[in-house]
Amino acid sequence: MVAIIGLLVAYVAPRYFSQIGKSEVNAAKAQMDAFGKALDAYRIDMGRYPTSEQGLAALTATSGDNPKYRGPYLSKAVPVDPWSRPYNYRAPGQHGDYDLWSYGRDGQPGGSGDDADIVSWR
Repeated sequence: MVAIIGLLVAYVAPRYFSQIGKSEVNAAKAQMDAFGKALDAYRIDMGRYPTSEQGLAALTATSGDNPKYRGPYLSKAVPVDPWSRPYNYRAPGQHGDYDLWSYGRDGQPGGSGDDADIVSWR
């Protein structure tokens, strides 16, 4: 009986954990898509994207110094990525008007699979 349970765990566990990795990647992509829409709304109002120094926090500010500001553009604070690290934001970007990315599960540049970077420019 113990051997059968061990075999089942050995078969099911890798599939279960691979699904968790996929859901984290999908969650990061969905969050970045929402940030992109909020960034575009900010640009429409302000005529530019938030600077790197302002960061994504500019999307949640309740008031702005500029009369064109119509925020907040996100209803809640900017969440961390699914691996509990802040998203990276740079404007102007090296790949477009802005770059938005997460380093994935390993928190390091590059990688493959669940460790691959999740970026706004692909």
